[in-house]
Amino acid sequence: MPKKIRELKSLLLKAGFVYRSAKGSHTRWYHELLPNDPITISGNDGDDAKPYLEKEVNQKLAKLKAIQDEESE
Repeated sequence: MPKKIRELKSLLLKAGFVYRSAKGSHTRWYHELLPNDPITISGNDGDDAKPYLEKEVNQKLAKLKAIQDEESE
């Protein structure tokens, strides 16, 4: 069962991402450690997330974790 858009947004918020509204139902998510690598999420909170969007969010979170692990060493 696909995740809901609100679940993806919650994961990003917990990881320290901030968002800015864009056109319509789109939001752009940024993180200070990934300044040139924002993610755009489209859809309303109750919508099912598309598989590519779940994959992109997971990739960004993994990339962020790798950067944070490097900094802590």
